[in-house]
Amino acid sequence: MKRILLTFVFLTPLFSGCTLYQIDSKDTSQDYFVPKTSIDDVAYIEKVDKPYSEIATVTVTTERRRPLEEVLPKLKQEAGMLGADAITDVQGDATDFWKKLPSQKVISNGYIRSTYTAKAIVWK
Repeated sequence: MKRILLTFVFLTPLFSGCTLYQIDSKDTSQDYFVPKTSIDDVAYIEKVDKPYSEIATVTVTTERRRPLEEVLPKLKQEAGMLGADAITDVQGDATDFWKKLPSQKVISNGYIRSTYTAKAIVWK
């Protein structure tokens, strides 16, 4: 009975649905920009068609691979705190040795960590 209980206690966290996010940014500009009050003030633009300046690179590392729709609010929140008008050039990538495994289609959602980066930009 103790063996079953211990197995259950140790395996439960592995199969839980919780996802943790590590959010970070690196300034690429020395200028100050007024932080946004809402993530709705920060746009996600796949292809930018007007002049802009990059002010930072925003990084979100997730526990397990998450869809972009779940990660975008985190990227926009961090960019908004830096005063960005938009984020663009979002790229997702598995980290460490998980990316090197040969059977990516089979384990695509099995990555332990996945990192998304985006450019935080302001309009000129």
